[in-house]
Amino acid sequence: MNDAVRQLIGRYRPVSLDDHLRALREVLQELALLGLWRSRFFEHAAFYGGTALRVLHGLNRFSEDLDFSLLIPRSDFQIGRFTTALETEIRVFGFDVTVQAKSRTRAGAIQSAFLKGDTLGQLVSIDTPASLTRAVPRGQTIKIRIEIDTNPPPAFETEVLYLLAPIPFPVRVYALPDLFAGKMHALLCRQWKARVKGRDWYDLVWFCGHYPDLHLAHLEARLAQSGHWPQGQPLTAEDLRRMLDDTIERVNLEQARAEVEPFVADPAALRAWSRPFFKDLGRRIIPV
Repeated sequence: MNDAVRQLIGRYRPVSLDDHLRALREVLQELALLGLWRSRFFEHAAFYGGTALRVLHGLNRFSEDLDFSLLIPRSDFQIGRFTTALETEIRVFGFDVTVQAKSRTRAGAIQSAFLKGDTLGQLVSIDTPASLTRAVPRGQTIKIRIEIDTNPPPAFETEVLYLLAPIPFPVRVYALPDLFAGKMHALLCRQWKARVKGRDWYDLVWFCGHYPDLHLAHLEARLAQSGHWPQGQPLTAEDLRRMLDDTIERVNLEQARAEVEPFVADPAALRAWSRPFFKDLGRRIIPV
């Protein structure tokens, strides 16, 4: 195993197969960020979403994908310009992976690529004990989706934060009040068929407990762009609380708990979830 990867994996002190899989996924995420930085990607885009909170702000749940937004809208942007550099970077650290842009079958603002590798092979490369890897089906693939919003709503700010491993490098990321606005938009508007994304609700708890400032103008821009708020009509703090209360009344909390539970180390953190609990949280949000 590469020495830098050994140190990265060592932070997790993995014991079970799930521990090793989570450590592997997060190491691949961080190496992907390094590869994007080397290819000057952060001159064009900023990191946001649950993995940004996890990697850069210590969110205490696991996250699967890498989400980015261009700094300014660009219809000619192509994620494929960065996939070769990204794949090369990760392979340098001993992982046999591919990174491929997803073919676009219809017009849209979101571009995607997928980082893929044989799960068993990547676990072996981080010295996962054979007693654990026997349980991994042959042919199983580890997959990390990389998404870029090429038509971002306006009124957001970014900052540059630093990761220190495997080498120190900068990552441009949405400022926390704008990350909160993006999370609130997802919570209020996400269309996931009949299911509920409990990770959105878990992140709401985290924001209210750690960084309760929410950039109202950016949330307004997101809501207007997605058709959930009239263009040009100011969004007030009272509007936000009303929309959140309405969403709390409709959400299936049992589904929300079940969806997020595999991503948290201590399911006891979900026991307090109730409609009164989330309405209390809503009163703690500080619109800025």
